[in-house]
Amino acid sequence: MQQVVVKFEDVDQVRDFVNTVSMVDANFELGSGSRIVDAKSILGVFALDLARPQRLVCDSDDSAILEEIEPFLIRERVS
Repeated sequence: MQQVVVKFEDVDQVRDFVNTVSMVDANFELGSGSRIVDAKSILGVFALDLARPQRLVCDSDDSAILEEIEPFLIRERVS
């Protein structure tokens, strides 16, 4: 399991992020606090407060996934 923090600057970044994680064979959860959504759902992602950083949890330990989502990361890893 990997946890990182992501932030989006605009609608295009959200679309690119959802397209990127949708191509990966892993489960992703995105959110903060009690509001957690499937990161592969564009409607779910837009339901979040995107003005704030969001925690992304991936159920895979494959480090290549981090390379794919690197443009959206604001911090390397969260403990």
